[in-house]
Amino acid sequence: MSTEFIVGEHAVRLEPNSYSIAEIRDMLARRELVVNRNYQRGSGLWPSTARSYFIDTILTGFPFPKLYFYEQLDSRKKVIKEIVDGQQRITSIIDFLQDKFKLTSVSEKYAGHCFSDLDEDVQDEFLMAKVPADIIRNAGEAEILEMFRRMNAYTLPLNEAEKRHSIYMGNFKWFVNSVLDRISPTILSFGILTNRQLVRMEDSELVADMVLALEQGVVSTSNAKLNKLYEKYDKSFDKTDVYMQYLDEVFSFIGTSLGELRGTFLFKSYIVHSLFCALIHNKYGIPGFEESTGLPPIGQFVLNIDDARQQLQALAMAHEGKEIDGPFRDYVLATQATTRENSRMVRVRMLVQALRGQL
Repeated sequence: MSTEFIVGEHAVRLEPNSYSIAEIRDMLARRELVVNRNYQRGSGLWPSTARSYFIDTILTGFPFPKLYFYEQLDSRKKVIKEIVDGQQRITSIIDFLQDKFKLTSVSEKYAGHCFSDLDEDVQDEFLMAKVPADIIRNAGEAEILEMFRRMNAYTLPLNEAEKRHSIYMGNFKWFVNSVLDRISPTILSFGILTNRQLVRMEDSELVADMVLALEQGVVSTSNAKLNKLYEKYDKSFDKTDVYMQYLDEVFSFIGTSLGELRGTFLFKSYIVHSLFCALIHNKYGIPGFEESTGLPPIGQFVLNIDDARQQLQALAMAHEGKEIDGPFRDYVLATQATTRENSRMVRVRMLVQALRGQL
């Protein structure tokens, strides 16, 4: 059903529609669909990781934001549609159809594939996939701009994590997105973050902070440090595979081995960051941690899982009960400053010892 609203003297119509990818390809070939660069943010292409992530979104059947086309008559009285919003998405689709790029490792199932490498039935499904698009009629440039301005007026101000993901469109952002595709079920089921926090991208900040620890060791976090991390790896990120392995291993271990502790204070998000550091140090080592604590890596997450669970639960209970007069006073006090280096170092050290059954 179309929507009609008044902008100045125009009764602008907005009509929801959808087109198959094959239809969009053919409309572009016939010049019935064209780009209006007045509305586009920039002329550069998305980086390969971003394009691959978008194509994988289509191949796996996930929804994505609708496109906006402006419909009008050209000088020959022929109906044409201008792309008002969605140029990068359409360009990525067409370039993929023309084998101009292969999917990167962000696509778990189709990494290394270009379109012609896909099975014929997968190609057909891709071509028939529906792309949602709203058609704007009876509007000029001023009315279209006002429409988008009003739509954007009701969005919440961006927090720092959202700003990073709107500014940086390179490899690190899409690495973080790929990690979250894998670990979000564990984050939700263990109550590490709420649905609302996930919507506001606090999960992406948690993952970036974990990568910061892999790079720099147990340090304080800040928006400036995380921004520099995104900037550093915006154009090239050659640690995708190893860091993905580390994160996969940790969250798989949490899901399979620490389920009995679900719902405890061990799974406060800032404690999970410390737990991640402790697990990684035990198995692989965290930069600078052995030198600071005298605790070398042991080549595995735990020495004995039953001992580890028991001692992790003891720390979680002391934290919940604020037991500053008990045997875990240092740990409890270190939970009060969540992101400072000194507090993090105490928490990670005691979690390392708990995982070894050595508290």
